Amino acid sequence: MKIAIASGKGGTGKTTVAVNLALALGNAQLLDCDVEEPNCNLFLGFDLEKQEDVTITVPEVDSEKCTLCGKCAEFCQYNAIAKLPRRLMLFPKLCHGCGGCILVCPENAIAEKKRSIGVIEKGINEHFNIELLQGTLNIGEPMASPVIRQLQAYIDESTVAVIDSPPGTACPVIASVAEMDYCVLVTEPTPFGLNDLILAVDVVRQLGVQFGVVINRHGIGDGRVEEYCRAERIPILMKIPDDREIAVLYSKGIPFVERMPLWKENFRELYRYICKFSSYQGGL
Repeated sequence: MKIAIASGKGGTGKTTVAVNLALALGNAQLLDCDVEEPNCNLFLGFDLEKQEDVTITVPEVDSEKCTLCGKCAEFCQYNAIAKLPRRLMLFPKLCHGCGGCILVCPENAIAEKKRSIGVIEKGINEHFNIELLQGTLNIGEPMASPVIRQLQAYIDESTVAVIDSPPGTACPVIASVAEMDYCVLVTEPTPFGLNDLILAVDVVRQLGVQFGVVINRHGIGDGRVEEYCRAERIPILMKIPDDREIAVLYSKGIPFVERMPLWKENFRELYRYICKFSSYQGGL
């Protein structure tokens, strides 16, 4: 079972839900796919070990063979190659590694080389009984999706994988959610929360992924998120109240299912609901 935890905006409690769900289930994988700013381990404190570098292929031009025909620059849709009067200029951070420039070069003057853009790390802690996998995009790199895809290659199909997705609705979110069995959209009962929830709902519907909503900090704001969910026939999976004890534990980096046993059962019940109403045939 692969469950993505996503949100239309940052700060709604997405990581909180992901960490607490994984801990409540136990014997699970937690994948931090928010690779630009992974923070699941702030609540776990695992000793992470590097697994591998994430690389993409970028072009390397042999200036002695290059005739400056410009076909590679014309082909590149990402403007990673520019033809100047006396040479080609490469912009590696714009390159998506498609290899098209190599195919269209009539002089075989372009080869590929690997460039590191991030790293995959793993940690296991017997106390928490989960495996944490984390991707980290190198500072200054613009493309998070290759790191996310490489991180998801570590998913163990024999267990439950909880994926903490990036916020928003852009390419990294699509890379995180597209192949999941179910998506939990975390929102807050505020006008901003509703606006960005609507955007996120549109994305997961386009992807054809089954989904439901968790309302965090329930009790603030108004009831328009619930009204929207009822009108759109979207299941509300859980309401996490605007509770001082939960907030205090969060501020100390403590997952609240560790101190509040009732919530561990609530998250397990959420998982049972997902299994029942998704195409997944497993259970708990």
